[in-house]
Amino acid sequence: MSIVAGCDVGSLTTKAVIIKNKRVMDSAIIRSGPKPAESAAKVMEKLFDQTGISQKEIACCVGTGYGRGKIPFIDHAVSEISCHGKGAQWLVPTARTIIDIGGQDCKVIKLDKQGNLLKFVTNDKCASGTGRFLDVMAKVMNMEVSDLGRLSAKSSAPVIFASVCTVWAQADVIKHINSRRPAEDICAGINTAMANRVSMLANTLKIENDLCITGGVAKNDGVVKALAKILGCRIKRIKRTDPQLTGAVGAALFAQERQQALFNNPNRRYL
Repeated sequence: MSIVAGCDVGSLTTKAVIIKNKRVMDSAIIRSGPKPAESAAKVMEKLFDQTGISQKEIACCVGTGYGRGKIPFIDHAVSEISCHGKGAQWLVPTARTIIDIGGQDCKVIKLDKQGNLLKFVTNDKCASGTGRFLDVMAKVMNMEVSDLGRLSAKSSAPVIFASVCTVWAQADVIKHINSRRPAEDICAGINTAMANRVSMLANTLKIENDLCITGGVAKNDGVVKALAKILGCRIKRIKRTDPQLTGAVGAALFAQERQQALFNNPNRRYL
């Protein structure tokens, strides 16, 4: 079976996976730099170092993410919406609604039983429903983004933010810090504020079970639990791999399909 790869260049992180024998062989995640081509090269180099595989052994590599058009070594580029849909459905076969929370945008995707894209909505005009919101709040709190979810679990009286706007929420965080509100209560308030913003977008589409979340924010239990409560539904967790890798997994699956199509009909050009 051919070895294929997927490379997802996002605004905050760049991810890559290698799939062999229909299984994720290995993966890598790095912070994105200002140049997508360099970020893509670095994450693939890291992945090759981890696996001992060389570029020549990759039968096909598909790129996705906002920087996909700048990746020089890929064989094909596919939108992140299609890749997150395909990756999520492969990781959670019963998934029908996907909420992908990226660094600078949030997307809600609906799939049919075969995993085909039915419709989607996206919000890229406000940082409050994206990973950037949590990055900003964590810096104000002088902690890592991962601490926001961990600490919020200890909260007994979450603060309530008057606005989901990143600028105003940032001012509220500073106010609560100065008034000596417990850090866990502020963190819980931050996660709930973000979940409220995401729910507004999600409610523009009719949520159908099973619902799952992709992207780095899916690892924040505080946001996931708050969102499940607001939407009134259970969120199925991605367990087979890091949910932040879903787009890269989907890209690798498209690469796998491309190779299979070429194998079945070598005289046909697969696009």
